[in-house]
Amino acid sequence: MRIGVNVPNFGPGTDPATLRRWARTVEGLGFDLLMVSDHVVVTPDVAEQYPAPFYEPFTTLSWLAGVTDRIGLGTTVLIVPYRHPLLVARMAANLQRLSGGRLVLGVGVGWARQEFAALGVPFERRGRLTEEHLLAMRAAWEDEDDYRAGHIPLWVGGNSDAGIRRAVRLGDAWHPLRRTVPWLREAAGRMEAAAAELGRPVPAMVPRVRLRLTAAPITGPDRLAGEGTLDQVLGDLEELRLLGVDTVVVDPFGEDPRETLHPEVAWRDLAALAAARTTHSHPSDPLVRTEKTA
Repeated sequence: MRIGVNVPNFGPGTDPATLRRWARTVEGLGFDLLMVSDHVVVTPDVAEQYPAPFYEPFTTLSWLAGVTDRIGLGTTVLIVPYRHPLLVARMAANLQRLSGGRLVLGVGVGWARQEFAALGVPFERRGRLTEEHLLAMRAAWEDEDDYRAGHIPLWVGGNSDAGIRRAVRLGDAWHPLRRTVPWLREAAGRMEAAAAELGRPVPAMVPRVRLRLTAAPITGPDRLAGEGTLDQVLGDLEELRLLGVDTVVVDPFGEDPRETLHPEVAWRDLAALAAARTTHSHPSDPLVRTEKTA
Protein backbone atom coordinates (compact mmCIF):
# COMPACT_ATOMS: atom_id res chain seq x y z
CA MET A 1 0.00 0.00 0.00
CA ARG A 2 1.28 3.44 -0.93
CA ILE A 3 0.83 6.10 1.74
CA GLY A 4 0.79 9.80 1.01
CA VAL A 5 0.81 12.77 3.36
CA ASN A 6 -1.32 15.90 3.18
CA VAL A 7 1.12 18.70 4.03
CA PRO A 8 -0.28 22.05 5.29
CA ASN A 9 0.52 24.77 2.77
CA PHE A 10 -1.31 27.39 4.83
CA GLY A 11 -1.58 28.79 8.32
CA PRO A 12 0.48 30.81 10.80
CA GLY A 13 3.24 28.23 11.07
CA THR A 14 3.80 27.82 7.34
CA ASP A 15 6.67 29.49 5.50
CA PRO A 16 9.20 28.38 2.87
CA ALA A 17 11.63 26.93 5.41
CA THR A 18 8.86 24.90 7.08
CA LEU A 19 7.54 23.64 3.75
CA ARG A 20 11.05 22.49 2.85
CA ARG A 21 11.35 20.67 6.17
CA TRP A 22 7.94 19.06 5.64
CA ALA A 23 8.99 17.83 2.20
CA ARG A 24 12.30 16.42 3.32
CA THR A 25 10.79 14.86 6.42
CA VAL A 26 7.99 13.14 4.50
CA GLU A 27 10.33 11.90 1.79
CA GLY A 28 12.98 10.90 4.32
CA LEU A 29 10.46 8.79 6.26
CA GLY A 30 9.74 6.84 3.12
CA PHE A 31 6.24 8.02 2.28
CA ASP A 32 5.11 7.86 -1.32
CA LEU A 33 3.19 11.08 -1.93
CA LEU A 34 3.34 14.68 -0.72
CA MET A 35 0.07 16.50 -1.31
CA VAL A 36 -1.16 20.06 -0.69
CA SER A 37 -4.54 21.78 -0.78
CA ASP A 38 -5.91 24.70 -2.79
CA HIS A 39 -7.42 28.11 -2.21
CA VAL A 40 -6.91 31.27 -4.23
CA VAL A 41 -8.59 33.96 -2.11
CA VAL A 42 -8.53 33.71 1.68
CA THR A 43 -12.07 34.99 2.20
CA PRO A 44 -13.59 34.88 5.72
CA ASP A 45 -15.15 31.44 5.17
CA VAL A 46 -11.80 30.07 4.00
CA ALA A 47 -9.83 31.79 6.77
CA GLU A 48 -11.78 29.96 9.49
CA GLN A 49 -10.13 26.69 8.46
CA TYR A 50 -7.24 27.67 6.18
CA PRO A 51 -5.90 31.08 7.24
CA ALA A 52 -3.18 33.06 5.51
CA PRO A 53 -0.54 32.72 4.39
CA PHE A 54 -1.77 30.32 1.72
CA TYR A 55 0.79 28.95 -0.73
CA GLU A 56 -0.72 28.27 -4.16
CA PRO A 57 -0.39 24.56 -5.00
CA PHE A 58 1.20 24.62 -8.46
CA THR A 59 3.81 27.15 -7.36
CA THR A 60 4.48 25.25 -4.16
CA LEU A 61 4.71 21.81 -5.75
CA SER A 62 7.00 23.08 -8.51
CA TRP A 63 9.37 24.41 -5.87
CA LEU A 64 9.14 21.26 -3.74
CA ALA A 65 9.89 19.14 -6.80
CA GLY A 66 13.30 20.78 -6.80
CA VAL A 67 14.06 19.97 -3.16
CA THR A 68 12.92 16.31 -3.34
CA ASP A 69 14.05 13.37 -5.42
CA ARG A 70 11.53 10.54 -5.63
CA ILE A 71 8.32 11.37 -3.77
CA GLY A 72 5.11 11.85 -5.73
CA LEU A 73 3.55 15.32 -5.69
CA GLY A 74 -0.13 16.13 -5.79
CA THR A 75 -3.18 18.15 -4.85
CA THR A 76 -5.88 17.17 -2.38
CA VAL A 77 -7.74 18.81 -3.89
CA LEU A 78 -7.42 21.43 -6.61
CA ILE A 79 -10.65 23.44 -6.94
CA VAL A 80 -11.25 23.04 -10.67
CA PRO A 81 -13.69 25.94 -11.36
CA TYR A 82 -11.28 28.57 -9.98
CA ARG A 83 -9.00 28.56 -13.05
CA HIS A 84 -9.38 28.37 -16.80
CA PRO A 85 -9.07 24.69 -17.80
CA LEU A 86 -6.36 25.35 -20.37
CA LEU A 87 -4.31 27.15 -17.73
CA VAL A 88 -4.67 24.16 -15.40
CA ALA A 89 -3.84 21.78 -18.24
CA ARG A 90 -0.69 23.77 -19.04
CA MET A 91 0.49 24.08 -15.44
CA ALA A 92 -0.18 20.42 -14.68
CA ALA A 93 1.55 19.24 -17.86
CA ASN A 94 4.58 21.42 -17.17
CA LEU A 95 4.81 20.24 -13.56
CA GLN A 96 4.51 16.65 -14.71
CA ARG A 97 7.44 17.11 -17.10
CA LEU A 98 9.60 19.17 -14.75
CA SER A 99 9.13 16.75 -11.86
CA GLY A 100 9.92 13.65 -13.88
CA GLY A 101 6.35 12.33 -13.97
CA ARG A 102 5.58 12.62 -10.25
CA LEU A 103 2.26 14.50 -10.40
CA VAL A 104 -1.11 13.27 -9.13
CA LEU A 105 -3.94 15.75 -9.68
CA GLY A 106 -6.66 15.48 -7.07
CA VAL A 107 -9.61 17.66 -8.03
CA GLY A 108 -12.86 18.89 -6.51
CA VAL A 109 -15.76 21.26 -7.01
CA GLY A 110 -15.15 23.53 -3.99
CA TRP A 111 -17.31 24.70 -1.09
CA ALA A 112 -16.39 28.31 -0.13
CA ARG A 113 -19.21 30.56 -1.38
CA GLN A 114 -17.38 33.81 -0.59
CA GLU A 115 -14.27 32.68 -2.45
CA PHE A 116 -16.36 31.80 -5.51
CA ALA A 117 -17.93 35.26 -5.35
CA ALA A 118 -14.52 36.96 -5.06
CA LEU A 119 -13.34 35.11 -8.16
CA GLY A 120 -16.54 35.82 -10.11
CA VAL A 121 -17.34 32.13 -10.53
CA PRO A 122 -21.00 31.06 -10.10
CA PHE A 123 -21.18 28.82 -7.03
CA GLU A 124 -24.38 27.11 -8.21
CA ARG A 125 -22.68 25.91 -11.42
CA ARG A 126 -19.54 24.55 -9.78
CA GLY A 127 -20.40 20.89 -10.47
CA ARG A 128 -21.12 21.44 -14.15
CA LEU A 129 -18.08 23.70 -14.53
CA THR A 130 -15.85 21.08 -12.94
CA GLU A 131 -17.00 18.44 -15.41
CA GLU A 132 -16.63 20.75 -18.40
CA HIS A 133 -13.14 21.78 -17.28
CA LEU A 134 -11.99 18.20 -16.71
CA LEU A 135 -13.09 17.24 -20.21
CA ALA A 136 -11.25 20.26 -21.64
CA MET A 137 -8.10 19.36 -19.71
CA ARG A 138 -8.12 15.78 -20.93
CA ALA A 139 -8.64 16.98 -24.50
CA ALA A 140 -5.68 19.35 -24.18
CA TRP A 141 -3.42 16.60 -22.84
CA GLU A 142 -4.13 14.51 -25.92
CA ASP A 143 -1.99 16.99 -27.88
CA GLU A 144 1.35 15.38 -27.09
CA ASP A 145 3.23 17.67 -29.48
CA ASP A 146 2.27 20.64 -27.32
CA TYR A 147 1.44 19.63 -23.74
CA ARG A 148 3.59 16.48 -23.53
CA ALA A 149 1.79 15.55 -20.33
CA GLY A 150 1.80 11.79 -20.62
CA HIS A 151 -0.75 10.30 -18.24
CA ILE A 152 -1.59 12.53 -15.26
CA PRO A 153 -3.70 10.57 -12.75
CA LEU A 154 -6.95 12.37 -11.91
CA TRP A 155 -8.37 11.71 -8.46
CA VAL A 156 -11.89 13.11 -8.25
CA GLY A 157 -12.94 14.19 -4.77
CA GLY A 158 -16.40 14.64 -3.31
CA ASN A 159 -18.11 12.48 -0.70
CA SER A 160 -21.58 12.76 -2.25
CA ASP A 161 -23.22 10.46 -4.78
CA ALA A 162 -22.60 13.18 -7.37
CA GLY A 163 -18.90 13.06 -6.53
CA ILE A 164 -18.84 9.29 -6.91
CA ARG A 165 -20.54 9.44 -10.29
CA ARG A 166 -18.18 12.20 -11.42
CA ALA A 167 -15.22 10.02 -10.45
CA VAL A 168 -16.65 7.06 -12.37
CA ARG A 169 -17.18 9.14 -15.52
CA LEU A 170 -14.13 11.38 -15.48
CA GLY A 171 -11.49 10.14 -13.06
CA ASP A 172 -8.88 7.47 -12.58
CA ALA A 173 -9.80 7.28 -8.90
CA TRP A 174 -12.35 8.45 -6.35
CA HIS A 175 -10.80 10.47 -3.50
CA PRO A 176 -13.15 10.64 -0.49
CA LEU A 177 -12.07 12.71 2.50
CA ARG A 178 -12.06 11.92 6.23
CA ARG A 179 -14.71 9.29 6.83
CA THR A 180 -15.15 6.18 8.96
CA VAL A 181 -14.14 2.75 7.72
CA PRO A 182 -17.79 1.52 7.67
CA TRP A 183 -18.77 4.57 5.60
CA LEU A 184 -15.97 3.87 3.13
CA ARG A 185 -16.97 0.22 2.91
CA GLU A 186 -20.57 1.15 2.12
CA ALA A 187 -19.48 3.85 -0.33
CA ALA A 188 -17.32 1.36 -2.22
CA GLY A 189 -20.51 -0.55 -2.96
CA ARG A 190 -22.22 2.61 -4.16
CA MET A 191 -19.28 3.30 -6.47
CA GLU A 192 -19.51 -0.19 -7.95
CA ALA A 193 -23.24 0.28 -8.50
CA ALA A 194 -22.68 3.66 -10.19
CA ALA A 195 -20.04 2.18 -12.49
CA ALA A 196 -22.39 -0.65 -13.48
CA GLU A 197 -25.21 1.79 -14.16
CA LEU A 198 -22.99 4.04 -16.29
CA GLY A 199 -21.28 1.15 -18.07
CA ARG A 200 -17.87 2.31 -16.90
CA PRO A 201 -14.93 0.61 -15.16
CA VAL A 202 -14.88 0.93 -11.39
CA PRO A 203 -12.24 3.54 -10.51
CA ALA A 204 -9.75 3.04 -7.71
CA MET A 205 -10.66 4.33 -4.27
CA VAL A 206 -7.91 6.46 -2.75
CA PRO A 207 -9.21 7.91 0.52
CA ARG A 208 -7.71 10.69 2.57
CA VAL A 209 -7.92 9.77 6.23
CA ARG A 210 -7.16 11.48 9.50
CA LEU A 211 -3.89 10.57 11.25
CA ARG A 212 -4.13 11.19 14.98
CA LEU A 213 -2.41 8.75 17.28
CA THR A 214 -3.66 8.43 20.86
CA ALA A 215 -2.40 6.55 23.90
CA ALA A 216 -5.80 5.00 24.61
CA PRO A 217 -8.16 3.47 22.06
CA ILE A 218 -10.94 5.63 20.64
CA THR A 219 -14.28 3.86 20.69
CA GLY A 220 -17.64 4.65 19.21
CA PRO A 221 -19.18 4.59 15.74
CA ASP A 222 -17.98 8.10 14.85
CA ARG A 223 -14.26 7.29 15.03
CA LEU A 224 -12.70 8.39 11.77
CA ALA A 225 -10.37 6.09 9.90
CA GLY A 226 -6.84 6.85 11.05
CA GLU A 227 -7.74 7.99 14.56
CA GLY A 228 -6.77 6.10 17.71
CA THR A 229 -3.89 3.95 18.83
CA LEU A 230 -1.28 2.81 16.35
CA ASP A 231 -2.87 -0.63 16.39
CA GLN A 232 -6.24 0.90 15.51
CA VAL A 233 -4.71 2.86 12.65
CA LEU A 234 -2.92 -0.24 11.34
CA GLY A 235 -6.21 -2.10 11.54
CA ASP A 236 -7.94 0.63 9.55
CA LEU A 237 -5.31 0.42 6.83
CA GLU A 238 -5.67 -3.35 6.71
CA GLU A 239 -9.44 -3.04 6.32
CA LEU A 240 -8.94 -0.56 3.51
CA ARG A 241 -6.48 -2.91 1.82
CA LEU A 242 -9.08 -5.64 1.94
CA LEU A 243 -11.46 -3.24 0.18
CA GLY A 244 -8.96 -3.04 -2.66
CA VAL A 245 -7.42 0.30 -1.67
CA ASP A 246 -3.77 0.51 -2.73
CA THR A 247 -3.13 4.17 -1.87
CA VAL A 248 -4.13 6.18 1.20
CA VAL A 249 -3.36 9.81 2.00
CA VAL A 250 -3.03 10.62 5.70
CA ASP A 251 -3.91 13.99 7.23
CA PRO A 252 -1.57 14.53 10.22
CA PHE A 253 -3.22 17.74 11.45
CA GLY A 254 -6.69 18.54 12.72
CA GLU A 255 -9.12 21.43 12.61
CA ASP A 256 -7.10 24.06 14.52
CA PRO A 257 -4.82 26.10 12.20
CA ARG A 258 -2.54 26.81 15.18
CA GLU A 259 -1.34 23.22 14.83
CA THR A 260 0.77 24.45 11.91
CA LEU A 261 2.94 26.25 14.50
CA HIS A 262 4.02 22.88 15.91
CA PRO A 263 4.69 20.52 12.99
CA GLU A 264 6.86 18.32 15.20
CA VAL A 265 3.66 16.81 16.66
CA ALA A 266 2.57 15.66 13.20
CA TRP A 267 6.09 14.49 12.39
CA ARG A 268 6.07 12.32 15.53
CA ASP A 269 2.89 10.53 14.40
CA LEU A 270 4.24 10.16 10.88
CA ALA A 271 7.50 8.70 12.21
CA ALA A 272 5.54 6.15 14.25
CA LEU A 273 3.56 5.13 11.17
CA ALA A 274 6.73 4.97 9.08
CA ALA A 275 8.38 2.73 11.67
CA ALA A 276 5.38 0.41 11.54
CA ARG A 277 5.80 0.17 7.77
CA THR A 278 9.35 -1.11 8.13
CA THR A 279 8.70 -3.56 10.98
CA HIS A 280 5.89 -5.51 9.30
CA SER A 281 7.52 -8.15 7.16
CA HIS A 282 4.62 -10.10 5.59
CA PRO A 283 4.45 -9.29 1.83
CA SER A 284 0.68 -8.74 1.98
CA ASP A 285 0.85 -6.37 4.94
CA PRO A 286 -0.45 -2.91 4.02
CA LEU A 287 2.45 -1.12 5.64
CA VAL A 288 5.34 -2.88 3.96
CA ARG A 289 7.11 -0.20 1.99
CA THR A 290 7.95 -0.82 -1.64
CA GLU A 291 10.76 0.97 -3.40
CA LYS A 292 8.74 2.43 -6.25
CA THR A 293 8.01 6.02 -7.01
CA ALA A 294 4.48 7.33 -6.91
